[in-house]
Amino acid sequence: MTDALGAAGADPGRIHSEGLEARHAVETARGQVAGMLGARPREVVFTSGATEAITMACWGATRRSHRNHSVLSAVEHSAVRRCSERGSVTLVGVDRTGRVDPDELISAITDDTCVVHLQWGNHEVGTIHDMQPVADACRSRDVLFHVDAAQAVGHVPIDFAASGADLLSVSAHKFGGPVGTGALLVRRGLRLEPLLAGGDQERARRAGLENTPAIIGFGVACTSLADGGLEQEAAVFRRLTDRLRDGLASVEGVDLFGNPDHRLPHLVCAGIVDVEPQAVLLGLDRAGVAAHSGSACASEGLEPSPVLEAMGVDADRSLRLSVGWNTTDSDVDAALAALPGILAGLRALRRSPASSTSATSSGR
Repeated sequence: MTDALGAAGADPGRIHSEGLEARHAVETARGQVAGMLGARPREVVFTSGATEAITMACWGATRRSHRNHSVLSAVEHSAVRRCSERGSVTLVGVDRTGRVDPDELISAITDDTCVVHLQWGNHEVGTIHDMQPVADACRSRDVLFHVDAAQAVGHVPIDFAASGADLLSVSAHKFGGPVGTGALLVRRGLRLEPLLAGGDQERARRAGLENTPAIIGFGVACTSLADGGLEQEAAVFRRLTDRLRDGLASVEGVDLFGNPDHRLPHLVCAGIVDVEPQAVLLGLDRAGVAAHSGSACASEGLEPSPVLEAMGVDADRSLRLSVGWNTTDSDVDAALAALPGILAGLRALRRSPASSTSATSSGR
């Protein structure tokens, strides 16, 4: 294993040749990540993923001053919601497509607000938000603006400098990089108290030995989308999800969720009427289709989706499909061919006398 890793297994903080080679690899990757995200290399702080990056942003923002009020949309990822609970929180509602009104988000800012959190694109329904007015308002009031771009990175062009964000969190595995690595982009000149205490890695912003092999993979994933690669891949993804959306819209008892005009190119979310999602997922799995229901990070749970609840749609019965670099038209065909029969069979079973008798008996 050591031979396979080469110098990537060395400590990049050491001055021996292996350490210097590892340091060079880390800094090369830092430049590659910065290049794709429109940032300066020194603004990139490597983390174990978006969850840690988000926690760093929340922690640093609330520890920066005496202010401890956070403003966030009601459809933020659970990492943002839970980390924000350390102080007072204002949740701002969204419309039925999952899009927040920037004016409502801005009006929730008070003299005690330290940070505003807003996703670039939603992790369940794919809705993209209008961030620029929020960024401008935060800058004028000396309030930090954190953007969770974990679901958007690698799928839509991101320019950190032009976005007006102070903090931006990303994860490598969302667009073909390795699991276990990500980054928090920190605007030049902004100092935050580190979440992890210990060594002075990442310019004293994130303690702990860098995961050099994963960081190298992160950089390679970024370079693979350079020179128009991202736009080309996004166009393919959008064509595939357009096919999925059109096909799902024609299936009885299926309602499309999310904003049709402002959406990420790789996600589709739909409501399935009168059928429990777990049975649908199992049916699709037997047909060779990997799908999901509810929150993207809560596959083991049966709780209603907070995102769908905030949108005012059925939060208990949803189907989430996403496409990637290896998704083909045949995969889309398989999903659209399998779903109507699965739903019809489950609904027939639900209406059958045997099913009703079983339900009555189990309720005694």
